This record gives sequence, C-alpha cells and structure tokens, in this order.
Amino acid sequence: MEICALTDTGKVRSSNQDYIYASSRRVGPLPNLLLLADGMGGANAGDYASRFFVEGLVSYISRQKGTAPEVTVLRQGITEVNRRLYQESVKVPALRGMGTTAVAATVSEGILYVANVGDSRLYLIRKGIIQVTRDHSYVEEMVSLGLLKRESPDYQKKKNYITRAVGTDASIDIDFFEVSLQAGDMILLCSDGLTNMVDDDSIYSIAAGAGSLTEKCRRLIQTANDNGGRDNISAILAEPAESEVTPC
Repeated sequence: MEICALTDTGKVRSSNQDYIYASSRRVGPLPNLLLLADGMGGANAGDYASRFFVEGLVSYISRQKGTAPEVTVLRQGITEVNRRLYQESVKVPALRGMGTTAVAATVSEGILYVANVGDSRLYLIRKGIIQVTRDHSYVEEMVSLGLLKRESPDYQKKKNYITRAVGTDASIDIDFFEVSLQAGDMILLCSDGLTNMVDDDSIYSIAAGAGSLTEKCRRLIQTANDNGGRDNISAILAEPAESEVTPC
C-alpha cells in the first residue's frame, strides 16, 4: 500500500487540533493502519484529545496478539481509548468537555474495514467519489428525518454541531463499514477542514487526477487554504497494492 498523510494548521487557527497516523506495515494483528482525529475543546484540550486517541489506539493495537477479526480489534481498541480519555477529562479540570472525532481504517485480504465517530470522513475514490462514513452531526440527523435540506442556510450554520465524539462519555457508539476493494481504488480520510472548504467534485478531481499521492495530498490542502482555510486540514490518501484488492 502506498500512502501519503499530511496535516496543516490552515489560515485562521493558531494551532492544529488534528492528529494523523498512517502505516503500511503491520500494527499488532492488523496488516496496516490509517487513523485521523479532529480534536475539540477549549485551550489545549482538543490537541490533547486527538493526540491521546491516535497514540493510545496505536499503542493498544500494537500490544494485541493472535488473529482477532479486524472489526473486533478496532472496536475493542476505540472503546478502551474512549474510556481512558473520558477518565482524563473527569480528573483534569482543564480537559473537561474535550473530545475528538475519529476515523480508523485497515485493509485486509481485499476488504477495507472502517470505524468512525463524529464528522471526519472516509471516501472511496472509484470512478467517482463515495462517502463511506456517515457524519454524526446535528444537521445530518435532521436531513435523515426530512427536517432540513442539505446545503440550506441552516445546514451551513449548524454543520459543525457533532452528535458523537470520542472521550465525551464513558460509553461510545461506533459505526463500522466493510467495502470490497477493486483495482484502481483509492482511500481518502479527511477532517472537516477539507470537506467544509472543498466540495466533493473538486476533491474527486484532485484525487483522481495526475500526480503522485504526495502531490495530490498537497493539492487538496492547498485548495482548502485557497478557499479560506478556516480550520485545520488533514488528508490521508492511500492506494492499495494489487495484492490487497479483490481480483475482478
């Protein structure tokens, strides 16, 4: 698997509360691992939450033995790190109310396994752009109930109100997805600093266009900054090897 992972503070924020990790090599029982977190909370709490989640999950998975199913490894790891992060927020007054979005992915035997909490996203680039994850946000819940139209003024105004996050409660509800990969597929994990600044069609045009993964990642972040860069911007682009996809 070829991977490029980049993060940028953007043009408005003074610090970067996004945290990313990408390994094409085995991490514990997983053959590879992609992680992206977008922290929230006052002062340094958002920075702390996103880093705590990513480093804690990598550490947890690295210590696991055996051949547990990928979803089981991700579920148990995220649940454990959520518990520990919530305990930190209870113990330390400066960290109260902190939390982080989370997207985790691994590719094994032609299957992409994805876990997500919050509104950071994972896309599949395949003759178009497919959003695999579902945003856990107030506006998306209203859209699903037919009470709000996507891209309406109210949607734009409240799109950053997320309804799930890691670390905000002792228990956690995680969404899981499985996708059979095909030759030519690319995987994109990104924070809302990208998706709020660059529309899906433009993201696809860049990801599917010419250039190396590094050039494409840089172009995605530059486009978000050119469009205002109002938040931290993170992107992980991964291209599975031929041996990692399902034969046609």
